[in-house]
Amino acid sequence: MTDPHRARLYEELATESRRYHAAFVLFNQAVADHLGLHPTDVQALSLLTVEPEPLTVRQIADMTGLTTGSATRLVDRLERGGYVARTPDVRDRRRVLVTPVPERLARVTAVWDELGRTWQTLLDEHSEDELKAITRHMRRANDLSRTQIQRLRTLPKPD
Repeated sequence: MTDPHRARLYEELATESRRYHAAFVLFNQAVADHLGLHPTDVQALSLLTVEPEPLTVRQIADMTGLTTGSATRLVDRLERGGYVARTPDVRDRRRVLVTPVPERLARVTAVWDELGRTWQTLLDEHSEDELKAITRHMRRANDLSRTQIQRLRTLPKPD
């Protein structure tokens, strides 16, 4: 049988996790509204900037779960806004890469940097071991999320 104290901790964690996820979605919406972008565009920019190399539209579609048509429209919007450029792949001329435009991304980065200082003070309260545990948890949660996303995409939709 599960320890009642641990069960209560799981329940509290589940509740706070739901609040955290909702707060993040609403925060992302507020950032997008502030920048005049779609929330998916903000997240796509975030993903593009953490990747070591430019991505193809197909890779963006795979990362975001969008269809290639929707990913193309997303890239079109970002390109019109000056956030990305389509560039030919020098290794494979048949491919086009989506490359972030650093000068335009500075606008987004400035907002993140300003908001990030407050987040940093929250993290400053933690020891190095706690930061390592939080990072390990976030990495594992990200991996699990990807697995669960793939699983959900294979399940039939409920009526």
